[in-house]
Amino acid sequence: MFELLWQGLVGLMALKYLAPLALGTLIGVVGGALPGVTITMTIIIVLPFTFGLDPLQGLAAMTGVYVGGSAGGLVTATLLGIPGTPSSVATTFDGFPMARKGEPGRAMWLGVWASFCGGMLGGLFLIFATGPLATFALEFGPWEFFSLFILALSMVAGLVGDSLLKGLLSGALGLVVTVLGNDPILGAPRLTLGIEFLEGGIPFLPVLIGVFAFAQIMGDVERMGRARRAAQAVDRTLSLAVSHAKVLMEILRRPFLLLWTSFIGVVIGVLPAIGGSAANMMAYDQAKKLSRHPERFGTGTPEGIVASESANNANVGGSLVTIMAFGIPGDAVTAVMLGALTIHGIQSGPLFISQHPKIAYGIFAAYLLAHPIMVLVIALGARWMLRIVTVPKAALFPVVLVLCTVGAYALGNAMSTVYVLLIFGLGGYGMVKAGIPLAPFILGVILGDQIETNLVRAVMTDADPWLFVTRPISGMLLAASVASVALALWQHRRVRRRAPADAGEGADF
Repeated sequence: MFELLWQGLVGLMALKYLAPLALGTLIGVVGGALPGVTITMTIIIVLPFTFGLDPLQGLAAMTGVYVGGSAGGLVTATLLGIPGTPSSVATTFDGFPMARKGEPGRAMWLGVWASFCGGMLGGLFLIFATGPLATFALEFGPWEFFSLFILALSMVAGLVGDSLLKGLLSGALGLVVTVLGNDPILGAPRLTLGIEFLEGGIPFLPVLIGVFAFAQIMGDVERMGRARRAAQAVDRTLSLAVSHAKVLMEILRRPFLLLWTSFIGVVIGVLPAIGGSAANMMAYDQAKKLSRHPERFGTGTPEGIVASESANNANVGGSLVTIMAFGIPGDAVTAVMLGALTIHGIQSGPLFISQHPKIAYGIFAAYLLAHPIMVLVIALGARWMLRIVTVPKAALFPVVLVLCTVGAYALGNAMSTVYVLLIFGLGGYGMVKAGIPLAPFILGVILGDQIETNLVRAVMTDADPWLFVTRPISGMLLAASVASVALALWQHRRVRRRAPADAGEGADF
């Protein structure tokens, strides 16, 4: 393992790999720092430019975007009080008050070094856990994989959005998309409506670009006025000078907090499609509950910044474990990376490390190297990024939309992929307006073929349906799926019961 990792690190130091990694990290930091331009949208913009690269070059660039974007959001969160990404929301709670007290450099660099430390701890988990988990996954038959994918869908449907029904509906719509086209086992056409383009199925990446990027741009356009007013509050007199040794010691003096919140970030990263925003908020909540002085949270305490940012970047390592060991995207960003692997003819999953060790350990190396590059990028460009925030969204969003459209066209050099982007972009915007979460839909699109393929293979191997329950691993995964849905139902009912009571207390007050 260590020899392969060393070879991966040495190989990544070659200019043809280091340049895409560094450029991807830079783009990720800038994209993360721009409010409204998420990591997902940034990596979607970068994706078409990786088609002409070899797989490791492209994946190194996207790994850099992922790491850089996860940390980039803290720049505007601490200095402006505007989280650049949803996964930096909790960082504003203490980062911005500390900056307003006259310590902007300390606030920002506490976040940067906490991201670095949390990310490197997540890297240890990525390196040491991926192989054993992939070996464990090799014990899976079609029954176990079917149950695993059902668990992933049930967890996402129950953990996002305010309505379990809408979460399940979103996942079901994603599964319906995968039914269009030829049968994955027998190759028989179905629901093609005589349209030749549908015979090959709906291409995944235009759907992803449309649902996430286009739908988000439409929503941000509605909020453009408010976003512009917030961006005009940039203070160009900020001093970011700080003693890095002092900041690092401030973080390392809290080893339990750093380890615990990084662990939270890794665990949430492993769980499909929950994302860095949940890790960020949960770690902040845990830090507050474990603190001897919880009353200081929200006033500029360093514990709040360390907790939220260490979990934020550790989450990246956990998400990469899920895609590399099981072939399930941990979030929307790894979903794009999964699509990139597919384009290059590489199958992610239990055999990924054994069949493609150079690429697997190259990703490990890219992840580790991206963190010091991220620190360097922020050190050199933090003030410049603050000025980018003042770019009017009316100028920024059309550029992003054009790049997304060009990227969709480049997938097949055909206008049909652009039409797919447009149709699913409008559909995604409609889902957002209706309060239907997007994550279960995307996971349904990604896993639909695999669910159907493994179900058919299981039935063809043995027609006994009870094997899904009686095989130990499959049975436990299905039981966990039922427990996930039951827990989500209980939580939603508890929230509904509390709402009238809280309203009544507010009225009395």
